[in-house]
Amino acid sequence: MDNLETIEIKAFLPAKDFELSKQFYRDIGFTLAWASESLAYLHAGKSSFLLSDFYTREFAENLMMHLLVVDVDAWWRQIDAQDLPGRYGITVAPPEDRDWGLRDFTMHDPSGVLWRIGQSIEP
Repeated sequence: MDNLETIEIKAFLPAKDFELSKQFYRDIGFTLAWASESLAYLHAGKSSFLLSDFYTREFAENLMMHLLVVDVDAWWRQIDAQDLPGRYGITVAPPEDRDWGLRDFTMHDPSGVLWRIGQSIEP
């Protein structure tokens, strides 16, 4: 086979309210690298995704993203300090140590996508 090296993989996340979702992701720590009328590229460090001005409830509410970070408690403090549930009508749950070797917390975005943000720990 020829060179099958990859560069990256990105998910396309749905946005019920595109402008609101772009602001939400900037508020939690992502950088908006570029945007068009219907697509936005966001990243935090080496992790990135595309936000799409497209929404289907069944898809959004069954989509889960996992972000592995160096310091989950630092991410939690930043998110907790911003009153995201009050500002965006979302749910967040504080960090917990999981049996499978992660300390993570969960958060839904304004479109219903579930995020697990965590760091590796000893199981």
